[in-house]
Amino acid sequence: MKILKPFLLLIAIVCVSNIWAQEEKRFKIHTVAFYNLENLFDTINDPLKFDEASPIMEMKANRSEVYKKKIKNMARVIANIGADKAKNSPAVIGVCEIENRKVLEDLVNDPLLLGKDYGIIHFEGPDRRSIDVALLYQKALFKPLDSSSHELLIYDDVTRKRVFTRDQLLVSGKLDGDLIHILVNHWPSRSGGEARSRSKRVGAAKLNKRLIDSLQSIDPYAKIFTMGDLNDDPTNESVKKVLKAKKDKKKVPFKGIYNPYERMFTDKGWGTTAYRDALSLFDQIMMTKPLLDNDYSSFRFWKAGIYNPSYMFNKRGRYEGYPFRSFADGGFTGGFSDHFPVYVYVIKEIKEEAETTKG
Repeated sequence: MKILKPFLLLIAIVCVSNIWAQEEKRFKIHTVAFYNLENLFDTINDPLKFDEASPIMEMKANRSEVYKKKIKNMARVIANIGADKAKNSPAVIGVCEIENRKVLEDLVNDPLLLGKDYGIIHFEGPDRRSIDVALLYQKALFKPLDSSSHELLIYDDVTRKRVFTRDQLLVSGKLDGDLIHILVNHWPSRSGGEARSRSKRVGAAKLNKRLIDSLQSIDPYAKIFTMGDLNDDPTNESVKKVLKAKKDKKKVPFKGIYNPYERMFTDKGWGTTAYRDALSLFDQIMMTKPLLDNDYSSFRFWKAGIYNPSYMFNKRGRYEGYPFRSFADGGFTGGFSDHFPVYVYVIKEIKEEAETTKG
């Protein structure tokens, strides 16, 4: 026993030292996010687009005032996503349901976002409602290297005519020096019912998978985020069978995909949008396995969330707990969006100055 006690004391000292060492580690945190902006259209009728069917264009008066308020509401949300941990608005954020580049320019020039100096990556797409996807990025944090728009070819089951929907946006660039790839999606809606429209989202997932495969064929260790309003839950065929996204980080194979939102949906019953008394988690951010490694010398996934503070949902009435949307019953509600944004934190260890200045 006399020999054992000093030995146990030594182990205790070593363990405490290791805990202190872990506590002393410092990490850089950035937010990667996605937000469906719910019909962010301007007030100008474009004769080449079907924008007159947008909620703001259907209004008979006060369009300019509504547009200004809508921009301010979107800016308020974006400025706050992830700020509690990252102490900053998102380094990069994918968006959908935007009409054109002009509305994005108005958004990033709002006083709440102007100081962040957001850049815009946007391509005009073929969607019949004239809505597109885009990526906003803080120029000081993310350096785009390449961007491309990828057409989704799908057809009506009955007429066999092409259904014009959103393109998928692929952006590659360096986040604080680390190469990442981001796919921004807005998959076909459930118009006509989930079952009847399922094949269209399966087609979107197949295109998404091809783009991911093409990136991994160049670099098997590519750090890829795929995000968007998928109009499908994490458990639907498009996500589970086509993308083969995994619920458990430990079960993600090499070149596989992890979906942190599946556990939120199945185990916690959380959602990002609601329809007919049913909560859905259509907005998701998934990632490839290299973002899950434990080597924090470069950016890795830390945790995911849904941004839904109290000001963004209805407090009472029939739609209590639902997202406080912008447009309803032919008018502007003063609200935000019919979707909550989603986000993930990525972290990288900050080496001590003494270590980085050696030699």
